[in-house]
Amino acid sequence: MKVSFAKPEIPAQGALVLGVLEGAQLSPLGREVDTQTGDALTRAIAAYPRFKGEAGQSLSLAAPHGLTASRVLLIGLGKADGLSASGLESFGASVQSTLNHTGDSEGVVVIEAALLGGFNLGEAAARVALGARLRSYRFDKYHTTQKDDEKPQLATLTVAVEDPAAAEAAYAPLRALAKGVFLTRDLVSEPANVLYPESFAAQCEDLKKLGIEVEVLGEKEMRKLGMGALLGVAQGSAREPKLVVLSYHGGKKGDQPVAFIGKGVCFDSGGISIKPAANMEDMKWDMGGAGVVAGLFKALAGRKAKVNAVGLMGLVENMPSGTAQRPGDVVTSMSGQTIEVINTDAEGRLVLADVLHYCNDRFKPRQMIDLATLTGAIIIALGTEHAGVFSNDDALAEGLAKAGKATGEKVWRLPLGDAYDKQINSDIADMRNSTGREGGSITAAQFLKRFVGETPWAHIDIAGVTWSKKDAGIVPKGGTGFGVRLLDAYVAETFEEAGK
Repeated sequence: MKVSFAKPEIPAQGALVLGVLEGAQLSPLGREVDTQTGDALTRAIAAYPRFKGEAGQSLSLAAPHGLTASRVLLIGLGKADGLSASGLESFGASVQSTLNHTGDSEGVVVIEAALLGGFNLGEAAARVALGARLRSYRFDKYHTTQKDDEKPQLATLTVAVEDPAAAEAAYAPLRALAKGVFLTRDLVSEPANVLYPESFAAQCEDLKKLGIEVEVLGEKEMRKLGMGALLGVAQGSAREPKLVVLSYHGGKKGDQPVAFIGKGVCFDSGGISIKPAANMEDMKWDMGGAGVVAGLFKALAGRKAKVNAVGLMGLVENMPSGTAQRPGDVVTSMSGQTIEVINTDAEGRLVLADVLHYCNDRFKPRQMIDLATLTGAIIIALGTEHAGVFSNDDALAEGLAKAGKATGEKVWRLPLGDAYDKQINSDIADMRNSTGREGGSITAAQFLKRFVGETPWAHIDIAGVTWSKKDAGIVPKGGTGFGVRLLDAYVAETFEEAGK
């Protein structure tokens, strides 16, 4: 779907979309259209009393008398004093999904100052465009027999606003952000026979075009570094593990980087502790954390973010075979700490243990943030509405929560503590990788904490938010891209704004 900006006018063809505030209040242009159509809008609102202009509500008038446009579509914006960036993005998503459902190939959505209160007009138009763009995503590359009416119908969406140049300028960094989200969704959606450590690393090489440095370490290099925890997970697979390092230099020379670390288990069978067959196909997206890191760096470089950042992705497959590690094995991590493997399906924390230590030791980052589809327990705790956050630094955790509220990618902080830490002690090694079901997300985070030293660190468990089983707002069914917008907003607020 192509998105563009133009001056407001009633289109000669296609659909005209008008925002309506709660209370079914028409905008100035809405009142003008109402007059031209012989009060068709006010009569339609009266005929459908359930339409009150609440956020996401819609009312469609096909081929209205007095206009050559194919339809007029009223979509609710909600309360005038409750508008936010994420709410405007949701409005844009509603515009896209509704027009796609009605079968219109082109549409014009008008953004008027009278609807926005004090919200900047250009920024509002850009946010509507972003929401529509994000909702338009489809992963359909493997469909070969789709009929025309099963394919997306909306080809062009024009966001009409009084100053289209200002809207375009505001949209430029958001366009880069959308591209980053789409990369993450693409990676998460790919099947494991297409996306595996080597091919994932190869896709990351494309980021060089944006000025990102890409380094790929293979098994030989990781063995030399002593990454016994990561390599233990990988040893059951015929696929060689990879460690991808991304370096982006957009900040001041000499400034310490902020580091992002992603779990990249490209397929997780559970290993010898094999998972049940039901829904195991979902484990193609157990590399979701690594997917977020790749998408985030595409967004940061695409909008020329003023920050120095490194991204590390530990890419493996966790497979059962004659060479796979066994429950009861003891591995030595790069940090020198030993780990008793109680459950081979608690593999993500083993991968992250070595990558976190390597990152901290090599780059000396000012902060480290890791993302991982780490535990099913986080879904039991938080469902699919929030990601779980664990941190050794209050300011970092609060910054992530603030970014989550601003973007709609919500996070919820859970505790760490000595009592949880004691639970991961092992009788024969420094620690064990699994403690059972009670507090499983917390003890997993507590395990990771042993590999970060004193560096400010946050762990984001995205197991419940990486994949959506239904369309919701700006997120179509499938890979969500959750984390890219969250961390982009965190970087902008914490490092770019603070550095001005």
